[in-house]
Amino acid sequence: MGFKTADLCDEHADRLQIAEPVFGDYGGEISFFGPITTLKAFEDNSLVRKAVEEKGEGRVLVIDSGGSMRCAMVGDQLAALAEKNGWAGVIVNGCIRDSAAIADTEIGCKALGVHPLKTVKRNEGQRDVTLRFAGVSFVPGHYLYADEDGLVVSEQPLF
Repeated sequence: MGFKTADLCDEHADRLQIAEPVFGDYGGEISFFGPITTLKAFEDNSLVRKAVEEKGEGRVLVIDSGGSMRCAMVGDQLAALAEKNGWAGVIVNGCIRDSAAIADTEIGCKALGVHPLKTVKRNEGQRDVTLRFAGVSFVPGHYLYADEDGLVVSEQPLF
């Protein structure tokens, strides 16, 4: 189903949280939406792999790496796994790498930037907790809508 975040804002602004414009688009799908699943992990993407190995069922994985610009939380292998397992997209409050390969996937990917260094692996982090960044609270089970104009979050599906 096609949508535009600008149109969603025109129609539902009183029901939406609208993210600050801090994200770049890196995935092959610029427009994507789905229920939110969250992950909080600082510079450790071990739990990201575990999440994208699951059936995505059209969900959007929102990752809070504390805004770290020192390493990449998602690379081409994790993006390919997310695509294979039916995730709609990934939002990273931090960096990704392998951006050219991620652009060839059929998932959405928004992040603060790119960085060539991979993360450490400590199996640390928290899953399905409320995250707050970019002026938005990302609550598991709420709905995220993203396109070239931005990112909005709603408690209920909008269509």
